[in-house]
Amino acid sequence: MEVDAPQVVDFVEQNGDVSSDEADGNNNPSAEGDGVNGGPISALEGRITRKAKRRLRKSPSKENPPVLINGLVTVPQKEKNLRKSRSGRGRGLPKKGGAGGKGTWGTPGLYEENDANCQDVNDPNYDSDIQAEIAMKTITPKLKGEELQEMVEPIIQEYFEHGDSDEVAACLSQLNIDDTDRHEVATVAVSLAMEKKDPEKEMTSVLLSDLYGLKVMTEIELEAAFQMLLNDLPDLSLDTPEAPSALGKFIARAIADDCLAPRFVQKWKEDVHEDHMSHQALDGANLLLNMKHGMLKLDNVWGVGGGRRPVKVLIKKILLLLKEYLSSGDIQEAIHCLQDLDVPHFHHELVYEAIYMVLEQYETVERVASIMAQLLKSLFDSNIITIDQMKTGFRRIFTALPDIVIDVPHAFAILERFADICRQQGVISAQLKAEVPTRVRKRFVSEGDGGRLKD
Repeated sequence: MEVDAPQVVDFVEQNGDVSSDEADGNNNPSAEGDGVNGGPISALEGRITRKAKRRLRKSPSKENPPVLINGLVTVPQKEKNLRKSRSGRGRGLPKKGGAGGKGTWGTPGLYEENDANCQDVNDPNYDSDIQAEIAMKTITPKLKGEELQEMVEPIIQEYFEHGDSDEVAACLSQLNIDDTDRHEVATVAVSLAMEKKDPEKEMTSVLLSDLYGLKVMTEIELEAAFQMLLNDLPDLSLDTPEAPSALGKFIARAIADDCLAPRFVQKWKEDVHEDHMSHQALDGANLLLNMKHGMLKLDNVWGVGGGRRPVKVLIKKILLLLKEYLSSGDIQEAIHCLQDLDVPHFHHELVYEAIYMVLEQYETVERVASIMAQLLKSLFDSNIITIDQMKTGFRRIFTALPDIVIDVPHAFAILERFADICRQQGVISAQLKAEVPTRVRKRFVSEGDGGRLKD
């Protein structure tokens, strides 16, 4: 029986699995048949035919049937690499939804989805930009110790310049101060004020009272602050010898302002046994509190200093300063007294009163003019009296000279001589020297004119 290759393929497609004996009749490779060209089937063509039938049995797919190419039966490579089950069971879908097999990491998009939901910040796949639902907030560390002092000191120094306690409270509210160290604000303020003058100490007492009223500091925190200051008195006394008496005034003023309880003095006086300086401070506070009308007088415990004093009081103190200088001739003491007045805006009054004293002392004008010129030169060279204050003082004399000459007839000549001395020592400029007024000599026309002056 002669069977050619195309007939074998058609027969297999119609009848499914066929044994090799049924396809070619026998196993004799030399059996007669037409073959491809009508001749007998060769042994090579028989092997090819049997191999094709074996492949059909293993991969019976109808979608990719074997084809004859150049007289040879071949199966497309796509059929070979399919991941479908070859057992004939199932729906023909890939295994495990495409997640199985060697070299696979799961279904497509699995890890991208897990990465998007990663909540652990320690996970390498964590992305902070994707986690939109996570709220981030800034945490400021608590200030304490030296860091707190470094932040509070500039605030107190600025307060000594502007005197606005509300501004200090606003600045302190912006600092993240630990509640256990909040009392150090008052400690720093009092420590800095001890190195200043009485006006700054008065401002510090007002600041403590205002901070207590604004609920920035409590009574317990103020007690802790003064307790710390009492313990640190030996160190504070090294820089400020009058620290014990000053601290006693601060305590008495705080009690008068209702910031501390009156029992504070007696309580800590009983607890302190050996510290002499602490006893001195507490005794001073107790003395101020027990004096007659002490609570009312404590409002001025630091005195009234600076420009808040009346002008008449300042003039009286300046006159006393100049008189003491004329009698002693101590320039340094005069400078120290002037600085204690703490009125740099009123120094032109000293220049005015100094020149007026020179005009009054016409009998000893040479000595007084020389001494006063030395004082003005020292104050001008040390920049205690500025050039503007010096000009203002001289020009006030120039303006008042017509009235002064009524009591001092030789005022014009004396002033001109004193201005020459000051110009030689560099106290005034040549321009200011040229402004010194001179008395013009006027002649009468005749006696018959009734004393009329000549124009």
